[in-house]
Amino acid sequence: MIDRTAFPEDFTWGVATSSYQIEGSTDADGAGPSIWSTFCAEPGRIVDGSDGAVACDHYRRWGSDLDLIKELGVTAYRFSLSWPRILPEGRGRVEQRGLDFYDRLVDGLLERGIEPWATLYHWDLPQALQDVGGWPERSTAYAFADYADLVTARLGDRVRAWATLNEPWCSAFLGYEAGEHAPGLRSRSHHLQASHHLLLAHGLALPRMRSNAPGSLHGIVLNLNPSYPASLDPADVAAARRFDGFFNRWYLDPVLRGSYPDDVWSDYGPAVPRVEPGDMETIGAPIDFLGVNYYSRTVVADAPGAPWPATRDVGLSVPRTAMGWEVRPQALTELLVRLGRDYRLPPVHITENGAAYEDVEEGGFVSDPERVDYLRAHLAAVADAAAAGAPVAGYFAWSLLDNFEWAQGYTRRFGLVHVDFANQRRSLKESARWYQRFLAGG
Repeated sequence: MIDRTAFPEDFTWGVATSSYQIEGSTDADGAGPSIWSTFCAEPGRIVDGSDGAVACDHYRRWGSDLDLIKELGVTAYRFSLSWPRILPEGRGRVEQRGLDFYDRLVDGLLERGIEPWATLYHWDLPQALQDVGGWPERSTAYAFADYADLVTARLGDRVRAWATLNEPWCSAFLGYEAGEHAPGLRSRSHHLQASHHLLLAHGLALPRMRSNAPGSLHGIVLNLNPSYPASLDPADVAAARRFDGFFNRWYLDPVLRGSYPDDVWSDYGPAVPRVEPGDMETIGAPIDFLGVNYYSRTVVADAPGAPWPATRDVGLSVPRTAMGWEVRPQALTELLVRLGRDYRLPPVHITENGAAYEDVEEGGFVSDPERVDYLRAHLAAVADAAAAGAPVAGYFAWSLLDNFEWAQGYTRRFGLVHVDFANQRRSLKESARWYQRFLAGG
């Protein structure tokens, strides 16, 4: 049985959200459109035809939502800022009302004794920047650095930690090659050039952020999906390494080693991104923390003739969440231990971990024992990794609220807090009460 005493006293405990998924009011107070506003308007993109225009109405209900966070007993709240809310055209003209909103949010957290952990980019690129090429264009990286400079100059004295990007793999691959996320394009070369410019944006922003907020922690958040071979057949073992390169090492190596992995670079062939002199040194500058988002692992087999990385998910018959993701907490332990073995790591924070299930609300209560078991098992996995020497320093449950789950719309619920989207009523689920008791030492 896991309890809080398995973790250090100074361990960071939090919950996490993102701007487009909860804020709503997407065109309020001068905000510009994001690529997700555009994407959601295209028929067939979102499974239930919904969008984030209202979402959880957090833009207007933020005060009571912060009260919920305080009620849970966490020490930190990870949120993201909406770039087009602050810079409606992505660069140039500043919308002060957007900055004022985050000013109030940060002060509200501090008044409640909660550390603000801010992420500058959680996928909602200003549509104006996509109109001139988006992340495949190098200029977008420089626009991001200017945005980071502006925001940290305003809020940097009060925010405990800044992450430049959330899950650049999703932004680059799902957005520019798979077509599953905004902006919905399908190009291998655009995907890879976008991946490089996202990482370059991270590197370009860091020195300006440090200058504005010398007392804050500065890092990046990567989603990592450990890869396991379906068998000991050398072809499956090689496939697992290819998948690991495609999903994990393509981002870990530049940030932590200042170089792309040689095997992945070679396998991508002529689609590799254009890299200018000095880029890798910029990307590989030291960071104060690494955020790791973990949900599941992938078991792969070789798939000759399939597009690179030429793998297929073997789809084991195992417990899965409503997203279809395998529940495998021990893979989180193995991932964290592997990171500590393969890289020189700063402190690692689990910046997202959680599960979607088919929640049913009855009388303002949601019984979600599967989510309770998921959280309990994954916290034990984190404790096991720390006991094995992994430098784990924090854990943020995903998510505070049920929200707009990207291409899945409102059909998937990850929240510790149930949201009735018809009337915006919030109800703490059984999992929220469990987390609350866990944090209180009960």
